[in-house]
Amino acid sequence: MDDSYHNNVNQQVTESGEYTYTQDGGGHDSYPYQTDYPPQDEDAASDATEGADDNDQMYEGEYQGIPHPDEIKEARRAARMEARRKARQAAQQVDEEDNLPEQYEAIMEDCGHGRFQWMLFFVLGLALMADGVDGFVVGFVLPSAEKDMCISNADKGLLGLLVYVAMMVGALIWGGLCDKMGRRKCLIYVLTIDLVFSFLSCFAQSYGFFLFFRFCSGFGIGGSIPIVYTYFTEFLQMDKRGEHLSWLCMFWMLGGLYASFTAWGIIPHYGWGFSIGSEFQMHSWRLFIFVCLFPALAALIGVIFMPESPRFLLESARHDEAWMILRQVHDTNWKAKGEPERVFTATNIKTPQTQEDEFIEIQSDTGTAFQRWTVRHMTMLQQVMANIMSLSAPELRLQGLFLVIVWFCLAFSYHGLGVWFPDMIKYMQYEEYESKVRVFHRERVERFHFNFSLVNQIHREGEYIHDKFANIEIKSVKFEDSLFENCYFEDIKSTNTFFENCTLKNTVFYNTDLWKEKFKECRMENTTFLHPKKGCHLNFQEENDIVIYIVSFLGSLAVLPGNIISALFMDKIGRIRIIGGSMLASSACTFLLLLSFSQGAVICWQCIFYGVSVAAWNGLEVISVELYPSSKRGTAFGILNGVCKFAAIIASFIFAAFIGITKIIPIFLAFAALVCGGLVALKLPETREKILL
Repeated sequence: MDDSYHNNVNQQVTESGEYTYTQDGGGHDSYPYQTDYPPQDEDAASDATEGADDNDQMYEGEYQGIPHPDEIKEARRAARMEARRKARQAAQQVDEEDNLPEQYEAIMEDCGHGRFQWMLFFVLGLALMADGVDGFVVGFVLPSAEKDMCISNADKGLLGLLVYVAMMVGALIWGGLCDKMGRRKCLIYVLTIDLVFSFLSCFAQSYGFFLFFRFCSGFGIGGSIPIVYTYFTEFLQMDKRGEHLSWLCMFWMLGGLYASFTAWGIIPHYGWGFSIGSEFQMHSWRLFIFVCLFPALAALIGVIFMPESPRFLLESARHDEAWMILRQVHDTNWKAKGEPERVFTATNIKTPQTQEDEFIEIQSDTGTAFQRWTVRHMTMLQQVMANIMSLSAPELRLQGLFLVIVWFCLAFSYHGLGVWFPDMIKYMQYEEYESKVRVFHRERVERFHFNFSLVNQIHREGEYIHDKFANIEIKSVKFEDSLFENCYFEDIKSTNTFFENCTLKNTVFYNTDLWKEKFKECRMENTTFLHPKKGCHLNFQEENDIVIYIVSFLGSLAVLPGNIISALFMDKIGRIRIIGGSMLASSACTFLLLLSFSQGAVICWQCIFYGVSVAAWNGLEVISVELYPSSKRGTAFGILNGVCKFAAIIASFIFAAFIGITKIIPIFLAFAALVCGGLVALKLPETREKILL
């Protein structure tokens, strides 16, 4: 290569604004690069290269494998350029992630609020209603189921405990999964699980199967609340979130009204059931459970026709799917408003680069289907756990702690008093009933036919010789230290009836539900039990007091004014004032419960408490979905809802333990929890004008 060619190359490069580095000793290789230095004259060569012949010079380390100094410089230069490129890319990625919330908010404002949001509102409202119904089912069916399946008090407490534990676990798991699998898909799974196992519980004849089916149903429906609020929030613009999320809360109240009304209308009608032999019985309380499936079924059908949350799709880097759904929302709303010609203007939606969401999966040619399924789901579980751990980041730690305290305090007092109110009314009824008990002492009855019911009686040291008890009901009767000789019992239905320290001689029990467990420390001589009835066979028309259904109905209805007020003022006075004010006002209501000495007073204060405290629930649910970023929103809400269920479990045990002992301790605990939660709530950040992260 001659010098003239070398000079021509230098001249050409110089005129184009690029500068050429020339290798020492010749012009074998040229490395173009740009610098920030001003251009130099082409004849400004160094002394080391002046007069050198390109063809005569050779790098002496070429055959020794030593890199040329210019190669080292070029490698360093390339590394610096790559580092600058990555830095620019990272800065651009951070900028895109920072701009995505603002861009998404602008798109939702362009889509408007209209027909699409209202359709989604009613569909998700039905899912929330299904959760509300499930919260009442166990409490309504227990008085009937415990007699029909002969459930002991310990087993009865186990049912209520396991259902709440299942709902707590469901909230934690499904809340985390909806951030990885999608809001719509998880909601379909949740409703399907609830429907299948609730339906099976209608026909469960043994207590073990009934307990298992209700546990699985609770695990499913327990995840509905975190998913529903997360799902609906991501279709709302900023100035609509507070109001419309509060309106959505009304469906939980409708679930309570639906459950109370249907229980009132179905359960007392014992004759509405049927039986097949003595092994399969379908009583009215089972029909009530079946009717309670309708809200979940309607919600499932509706969710199938709803699209996935576009915000979730953007977080998952599924840009095209998100754009199509946002366009669907835009066109649906503006066509309904009479402006079909409006064009969806969003053409380039920025998406964050989420590398961590990629699955590690065994390829189809290297593993079995089970191995692939296991690896995929274990990977998803690891991602969910990583998402949970990320909530402990410094910027989320303090506000998360405040939210946990407020959720726990509100749930502890609300669910605790929710157990205390009906139990207190039952206890007052029981005291009134016990005050009217009739006591018979040392009576002697011989050759008498009892063809009338025995109700609320105590018989001590009586003697019954050649007597017949046939086709009657024995309710709340106790025989103590009595003698039954040559007696005959036929077609007896008993409720809360026991024989203690009695002697039975030559006595026959035919087709009764008086089995050996009802005879405590009794002496039996030649006593026969023929064709004993399965179950307890109570008369539902007599046993189930409709006052409990009316109380639950009124308590759910009392929530309506508080729901309306909180919805109208949520965006006007802010979430923090709503939560704090509502909890402090509710604490005053609990303190006044000390002045209630009758069933009517307890019912009245129950309605006032529910009406005042519902505003705190609405504000707390709104602020919980607004504080956390979209990639962690479902996970955080699931944890908070799990804390709520945990507080309900603790409160139900504590408050129920003091029924009939004292009402000062439960009321003081509720008062203290509400005051503490209300004061802590004032430390939460206001999210009224905050764009969803």
